[in-house]
Amino acid sequence: MSADAGKAVGVGLAVLGGACLALQSRINGELGRQLGDGIAAATVSFGVGLVVLLLALPWMHRNARRILAALRSGELRWWQCVGGACGAFLVTTQGLTVPLLGVSVFIVAVVAGQSASSLAVDRFGVGPGGVHPVTRNRLIGAVLCVVAVVIAVGDSFGDPRALGFAALPLLAGVAVAWQQGVNGRVARAAGSPWPATLLNFAVGSAALLVALAIESLLRGGGPPGAFPAEPWLYVGGPLGIVFIAISAAVVHRIGVLLLGLGMIAGQILSALGIDALIPGPAGRPDLLTITGALLTLLAVRIAARG
Repeated sequence: MSADAGKAVGVGLAVLGGACLALQSRINGELGRQLGDGIAAATVSFGVGLVVLLLALPWMHRNARRILAALRSGELRWWQCVGGACGAFLVTTQGLTVPLLGVSVFIVAVVAGQSASSLAVDRFGVGPGGVHPVTRNRLIGAVLCVVAVVIAVGDSFGDPRALGFAALPLLAGVAVAWQQGVNGRVARAAGSPWPATLLNFAVGSAALLVALAIESLLRGGGPPGAFPAEPWLYVGGPLGIVFIAISAAVVHRIGVLLLGLGMIAGQILSALGIDALIPGPAGRPDLLTITGALLTLLAVRIAARG
């Protein structure tokens, strides 16, 4: 396969990963609404994904041992192995904010944070592709993404609570770019994306269990809602496996920024489709949301030229 063909395949997989993230956002948002607890919904999502990956551990244990060897040799640092905490934060924000903001505004906010953070991740060489300079087009694209978020949530300016919730997926997007960079390094050390994915789910599940325990102590009990009977509300974890595995597999080939751009396209297109066909509590996308999404795609195009 030629370099151009390999890059095209990598970007196509990134688009698929972004679409999975948008669908996961709707599922975990609904699970969080029914449980009445976004942290509990995130814990369930990560827990299901972890169980699926542990069942596959016999097929990846040799590659998993390479991570331990890389840690002992100094090829990997311990802080490069805790990207799962960023994933846990992202999934928590899904359960907390999607019921209020809708999938489209949630994804646009994630996109803005991810775009800006990808510039820093590439600039400081966090990912396996090394250092990439901040070009004018990349900077313009990142700034335009932030403008797109402001437009998309413009009708919420009168609701400080909604604006506060929009800040959470923005921060989650910042964390996702860093997670993609360090996951690429772990996957390269392991020789496979699957041990890196398993490590992410293990770290994320541990962080969420601690957060859930603290929340339960402060509240004096478990989630106020009941566990839903619909099976589809528990597939957020497997969708997260696809998202993280794709990130770890292709980031060393196409870089953090191009990976983020492909996933942004998949997130935006899938999110608009989900909100249009299956409106959530926030309703169908309005003109401001659609305008913000289109501006985000324009920002992606400009940044890609850089």
